[in-house]
Formats: sequence, C-alpha cells, structure tokens
Amino acid sequence: MVADESLTLTAVVGAGLGTKPPTRVRFRQPQHGRASRVDVICKQLMACIVLTNMNPPLSSPPTVENILLSEPNAANGHDPKQDIKSTALTVHLYHWGKTREGADHLEDTLTFPPGEYVAEELCITAAKACAITPGYCSLFGLMRESDQVWFPPNHIFKLHHTDNESLHLRIRYYFPGWYNGSNSSCAHRYGLSKGMESSVMDDCVMAYLFAQWRSDFLSGRVQIPVSHEAQEECLGMAVLDMMRLAKESDRLPVDIYNNTSYKSLLPRCMQSHIQSYNLLTRKRIRYRFKKFIQQFSECKATVCNLKLKYLISLEMLLPSLYSERFQVTDLSSQEATIIVNGNKGILWCKGGEEQGADEVYCDFPEVIDISIKQGSKEGSAESRIVSLTRQDNQILELEFHSLSGALSFVSLVDGYYRLIADAHHYLCKEVAPPRLLECIQSCCHGPILMEFTISKLRHSGNCQGLYILRCSPKEYDKYFMSFIVGYESMVEYKHCPIVKTESGEFILSGTKRSFGSLRELMHCYQKEELRTDGHTFQLTRCCPPSPKDKSNLLVCRNNQVSEVVLFPLLHKHISHMVFHKIRKEDLSFSDSLGRGTFTKIVRGVRKELGDYGEVHQIDVVIKILDKAHRSFSESFFEAASMMSQLSHKHLLLNYGVCVCGDENMMVQEYGKFGSLDIYLRKKKNCVNITWKLEVAKQLAWAMHYLEDKHLVHGNVCAKNVLLIREEDRRTGSLPFIKLSDPGIGIAVLPKEVLVERIPWVAPEFIENRNNLSLATDKWSFGTTLWEICSGGDKPLSTLDCSKKNLFYEDRHQLLAPKWTELANLINSCMDYEPLHRPSFRAIIRDLNSLFTPDYELLVESDMVPGRIRELGFPWASVSHEPAQFEERHLIFLKQLGKGNFGSVEMCRYDPLQDSTGEVVAVKKLQHSTAEHLRDFEREIEILKSLHHENIVKYKGVCYSAGRRNLRLIMEYLPFGSLRDYLIKHKDHIDSQKLLHYASQICK
Repeated sequence: MVADESLTLTAVVGAGLGTKPPTRVRFRQPQHGRASRVDVICKQLMACIVLTNMNPPLSSPPTVENILLSEPNAANGHDPKQDIKSTALTVHLYHWGKTREGADHLEDTLTFPPGEYVAEELCITAAKACAITPGYCSLFGLMRESDQVWFPPNHIFKLHHTDNESLHLRIRYYFPGWYNGSNSSCAHRYGLSKGMESSVMDDCVMAYLFAQWRSDFLSGRVQIPVSHEAQEECLGMAVLDMMRLAKESDRLPVDIYNNTSYKSLLPRCMQSHIQSYNLLTRKRIRYRFKKFIQQFSECKATVCNLKLKYLISLEMLLPSLYSERFQVTDLSSQEATIIVNGNKGILWCKGGEEQGADEVYCDFPEVIDISIKQGSKEGSAESRIVSLTRQDNQILELEFHSLSGALSFVSLVDGYYRLIADAHHYLCKEVAPPRLLECIQSCCHGPILMEFTISKLRHSGNCQGLYILRCSPKEYDKYFMSFIVGYESMVEYKHCPIVKTESGEFILSGTKRSFGSLRELMHCYQKEELRTDGHTFQLTRCCPPSPKDKSNLLVCRNNQVSEVVLFPLLHKHISHMVFHKIRKEDLSFSDSLGRGTFTKIVRGVRKELGDYGEVHQIDVVIKILDKAHRSFSESFFEAASMMSQLSHKHLLLNYGVCVCGDENMMVQEYGKFGSLDIYLRKKKNCVNITWKLEVAKQLAWAMHYLEDKHLVHGNVCAKNVLLIREEDRRTGSLPFIKLSDPGIGIAVLPKEVLVERIPWVAPEFIENRNNLSLATDKWSFGTTLWEICSGGDKPLSTLDCSKKNLFYEDRHQLLAPKWTELANLINSCMDYEPLHRPSFRAIIRDLNSLFTPDYELLVESDMVPGRIRELGFPWASVSHEPAQFEERHLIFLKQLGKGNFGSVEMCRYDPLQDSTGEVVAVKKLQHSTAEHLRDFEREIEILKSLHHENIVKYKGVCYSAGRRNLRLIMEYLPFGSLRDYLIKHKDHIDSQKLLHYASQICK
C-alpha cells in the first residue's frame, strides 16, 4: 500500500535526521549471496516506487525563449512592427534547464508581444514547448501567480505595449493514486478492454508535475506543518532530490552533497526551523544526511523513479497541492468554503475553513449545468452568483466575491467533468473551450487513439462510407479523417490527415483546396467521389462523439465504478410487465375529457380503503382502450407497465390498470389544467417567455431521466404534456408540468398513423421502423418546443399526408423563431442526422443559458415561429380542405340515432376544454371496411358541395387511427329528425305546417 511504502522510505531515509536521538537502522543481511548494505537500501527504496506503464515523450522538450502566438493586433492603435520586440505577456513553464553549475535550475519562459491571445491557445503553445501531447493537454491551465487566479480556456487577453502580464502553465487537474498502474482500482485512462488501460500521465507530464510541485514545495507556496514528522518527510525528500540531481548530472551523490547545501532542497519554512536549532543538533542532522547519501551512492533507481517517489511523498504530505478552495457566501448570507478535489468531487464546509467537517455535495458526473449571473444588489458590482444544478434537479447557489473567482471555480468543475464523465461536453458556455466548440460544430472527436476510432467504426455499422473526424493524439493543429473502404471481410481502415495552416485554413492531405473550417471541408468532400490506394468511395455518414463515449480521453478514478459504457444500448425494454390492478367497483366515471387515437378519456374518482377502514378518494383520469383496437392491448399494457416502474416528478403517475370483461383501462393521475397545447391556446395572452422556457426545461428534465435509463418514450408532444399547477406570480410559484404515458407504442402503429403524426415522429423512423432510438425523442422534443414557442399551434396542420411525407423527403425544417439561440436549439434537436442531435443534458444546459437578463429585452414575437405558408415551398400552399376536427376534442354528450351502417352522436367540439365549444352532430360508420369507407367519402363530398338553407350544414371531417376511421361533422339541429318530430308532435301539427315542410324538402 502507498501509505506503508511511504513509511518504509521514512524509516530508511528520514530516521535519525530530526531533533530526537538518532534511531539505529539495522539491515538484515541475506543468508545467501553477497548483497551489500547499499544494495539492500536500494531495494527498499525501489520497493517504495510503483511504476506505471507510461509512454515516453515523443521528443525531448525544446528550449523556447520567444514564441509569437498570433500576429499583434494592429487595431490596438500602435505599429505592430515596433512592438514585435516588446513583451506584454510572459508564460512561465516549470521546465527544467540546467545552469552552468549543474545544481540550480531556472524556469523557462515564453514571451509574447502586445496583441490579443486566447487562454486555450496560449496553453497549447506552452504545451508544445514542453512536448506535452494533445491527449494530456486537458490536465493543464493558466494561472496568474500574483493573485492565484485561474483563467478559463476561452479568456481573451487584450494586451497593449504598456502591459506586463505574467502567467504560469500549471497542471490543474489531478487524481490522487494515479501512479499505481499495477492496481486496476487506481486512477487510469480507459482502455479498449480490460488490461489495456493507460496511465493518467505519461513520463513527460509526470516530469512537468514534478517540477511544478517541487517549485511549490521549496518556495513555500503551500503551507507545510512545522512538526518533527513533517521535518523527517522533508529531509527524506531532500535525499531523493539530491540523488535525482546526481543522476541527471551523471555525478556521484556525494559530489552533489559537497557542492550543494542540503537545506537548499528543503522548504523555506523548514530551513528556518532547522536553523533555529543549536549548533550540535544542526551538525548531527547534516552528518546523518551525508551518511544516507553515501549509502545511496550505488542505488540503481532511475531519474523517473526518483521523481515519481518524490511526487508520491508530496501527495501524502500536502493534499492542498491538488485541492482548490473557494470562499463563498450562500443565499442565507452564511460564509462557506467550497473544496474541489479530483477524487471526491465538490465538497463544502459551512462557516468557513476552521468550522465543521467537509461534506460532499456531489461528484462531477452528477452535475448537469452551471450558470453564472450578476450578484445580489446588496453585494459589490464584481460579485457573481453561480448556480450548480445536480442530476436530481437540486440547485446550489453560491455567491462569489468576484467574477474571476466564479470563472475559476466553474472552469475547474467543467474541466474535471470532461476528464471523468464526457470528453465532448461542457457545463457552462461562459468557460467553454473554443476548440471544443469548434469540434462539436464539426462533429469532430478529441485526440482519441486509433484503436478507439476503429472500434467505434465497427460498432457503427462497419460499412463503406462511414467516417470519423478526430484530432491527432500526437500533434496539435492536425486532424485525421478515419474511414472505411472495401466490403464485408475485405474492409480496410484508412486515416487521412487534415492540416490546419498558420493562417487557420484546413487542407485535406493530397488536395490543394483550403477551407475556413472543418465543417466546410467535410461538407465539400461529402459531395465528391474520393480515391485512395486504388479504392474509390464516397463519404456518406459521420460518426460524431456520443455522450459518455469511453476512450483514452476519460479517466476512471480509484473510487469510481466503471459507469461509462463504451457503446451503450440505445433502447432497453423493461423486462416484464409490472402494474397495480384496480377493481372496476373502485372506480366511478364522470365527464368525458375527449379521445385519444385509440382510447376514450374519462374523468373519474378512485376509491381506496385505508388501513383503519377510512375511504380515500382521489380524482383520476381513466383511459379506455377502444374495443375496435383490442389488437393493441399488449402495447397498451406495456405503456402502463413502463410508467408504473418509473418515478420522476415530471412524469405522470400511473395508479394501475383495470381489466373488466373486454374493457381494458389505464388509471392515471388527474391533471387539473389539462393538456399543454390547449392551455397555451386558451391563455395565449397570459403566458410570457419565462413561462414557456420553464415548461420546456421541465419537459427536458423528464426526457433526460428517460434517456439516462435508455428508454424511448415515442410520443412526446404538447398534447401529451399535462399542466398540473398554474403559475402564481404573487407567490413566485412556477408552472408545473408532467409528461403522460406514450399510449400505444410507436413501434406497432400503422404507417398511416405515423405519417399523420409528422412532424412529431422522427424522419428516420418513418423511413425504417428499425431506426427507433433515443434520438427519436430528441426530434419529438424539438417539435414540442416549437409548439410551446408558438403558443400551442400545430406545425404542418394544413398539410395532408402526402405533403407531410414530401416535407421529410426534401429535408425541410420548421420555420424557427427569430430568437437565434432558441432557433439553433430547435434546429439541433430536429437535425436529420440522428447522431447529431444533442443529449438532453446538453438541451437542459442550453435552455438554462436562455434564462439571462438579455431575454427580458425580447418581445413575444421573437419567440413565435412562422407558419408553413411563409416557407415559400412550391407545394406549401394552404390546404383548401375545410377544417379537420381533432377527435380528442369531440366530447360525447348523447346518441342521436343509430342505423345498420352508422350512428349519429351529439358532441361538443371543445378545443379549449372549458365547455365553451360548439355543439355538433357527428356521424360515423359502424364498419370501417374499404367499401363502406368509399361510400361514406362520396356522401361527404356530395354534402360538402351543397349549400342551401334547407340542407344540413357541412362543418368538416374528423380522421383518426391514420385516416382509417372517418367521421362527418355537421351542424347540430336540436329538434332532431323530421320523422321523429312528427310522431312526437302529431296532435299539434296541421296541414299547413306539413305543406310547409314538404315545400322545403322540394327546394
């Protein structure tokens, strides 16, 4: 164990070096062989060093004095040529270079003239100078030493000739215990399979960390306890350091000892502490130190081993080296300390550092979103409130005393999240790395290794035309387009380089054309036929990064179960049906609430007997499956079972099912304010932008919950979202919604029903039923978001099924709102490439980013999308078909008549569900055979063409179940049929009235 190994080193190196009487160290001689005492000491030292399988650096670190990151900005008001020799920015590197004496070391620096520099680009330039490869660059950050401020990667330094900014390139992200590579439970980078894991750091990064921590240790940057135990640890580390110096200079440790004071290898506070001892004690310490140096003269440990043991000792001695602390104020104005640690996550200590123990708030993978906004009015203008949203939708709000402190904290959590949970996701746009945003825009992977690239191609279909765009794992500003050529068993994997020039242009190897972005380059070559090594092919489908892809970019910590799945199953059925059975006697039925595609919806009351004999009553909604659709019973019960096994505050409760004879019923929670689309139309002038965004965010949370469980809902739309609570602006209560069950599963619906549901059903599923995936729900969410923005309007409602199909075939988009960020979100959800749609984690983040003071400047029209007639498509003219009534809004009142072929019902068409709708007569067929349907359609066409005061007025039609069921909607005449009226009132009707009726019939 590491702790025991450290103790072993202390026993060998540190014993007797302190103020206590020296302990005599005895080494047992082996019974066989002639091992010397020094050999035994060396073996004990080596036993303390656990090596990992670390890759050697690609090249030795170059010595760099001046690197110009970008051309000086001429807009700064001075001549760039005059400033080229002036220095406005210095980046210090913990980069070892020997002095002439061979003992002391100086920091290397990079200097930059006045201009504008992005922090991420500075970091990359410095990493190049230190031979740090792209795969490890995410461990680094830039810090200003004077005030200990870390800069987010997107920070822009605007420097003039009078400025003198000084920064340090530092390893910021650290995972304790990373060095024990022989133990798979310790921190490591993921491998393609077990046994193929790699180290968190390679030799080059480890050497940089050694230089950084050694500098912190000796300079006193971190506080060291002044105690006898700490003193012995420090002296032991000084022995290691002196041995390292001897190895690096190819000299004997004794020579280094004779030319170097051992105190120079100790922290300043420890030097002062030892200097306070009397002369005799100081001589004894120096004498014992020399004896140990002499004993270690023939030790075979390498420089790398000695540095590693030095780091291990420092990690145990000074945890503050890899934990960051932030002083904040919570919403109750109480001081608190936030601690961020690579292994433990985000901790806090209420009441400041001195009071109480550290409590874990959450781990990095649990964070969904972070936002930054202006601080409270009572605070300073510089203060900022950081809102951190957890997986369970709990929000922690902290007030930082400065913007720089807030950005430092957020960028730290954001960086750890990308190292642990998802390498291609950011939690907060205010600190998002520019290169990451560029990669996301271009569907480009980070610097993943070739084996992960080939594995992803194989799992994505392994067919010709498939390709992956990725950053080079060895060189900056170089990319690879990895693709497949050949067929079946003759498949080959090719990796074509793409180079980014100094001017920022992108060029594909073997071509001469240059492009301004990776996206432009790929858009061009996807249209062309390409040739390589005798193969002719065309790029057809990109494999973008998937949420939580496992690769060498992710670190698995020593306290972390391998929760990241390499290629997660996108759809998982609940293994068996589970639901509560409810007796029909316990249900009472009241008002009709309309119809679904295959169900009647009724409001009711459920009665349940309590433990003490009391009767509980609760309002419920009862969905009754039509007897004509009993073939869908299994799917109906699957939906009930799925909802019964899920628990989320934004998912509608399912109380159980009731089966009585040939009636199948689902009993659900009652939503007092009805479906969302109806409420939006009813309250169009009352709901504002904030209301709509809040409702959209709540729906996204429900979808994130389902996505996390790899469950596809399949029927996300505004009419399937129920409003449980209205907004109350007096109390600050927000609206509250719940997503209802999916109903009959999308996978078993007839084709015509699916086409009728365009544009809620994703285009890839219309094309092929095997394409059901989590991405299907993302498309549906985009359409639902469009509905919410439009105030409950239905997209493409004026188009018939053939034109809806054409809408998908021509890859058109719904006309988006004027609000650019909102339009981009809708369009990204409704991307025709399923793999390009964002995760719901990203959707929640983007919705939260819209809650800024800027949206208060927007007017409602900025959020309302255009109509289909405004799109300008040649086929997008408004349908001349009279109004099509929605079956769900037909509220049955009573039956007016029934014959051999059909029946007539009295219904209220109540689209606002407030009993204000018009009463109509609805005629429907008893049998929906093709012949009956054709006859009925002819009857409707005749009635539609007749306009006379003595002919019943045609109002429209109502299709359901994919146009299989047809209903005729007519005006309601309260006196009913003339025949029945005459029989009922024959005693009051004279000949004159009969002639009048006959005359009207003749007309």
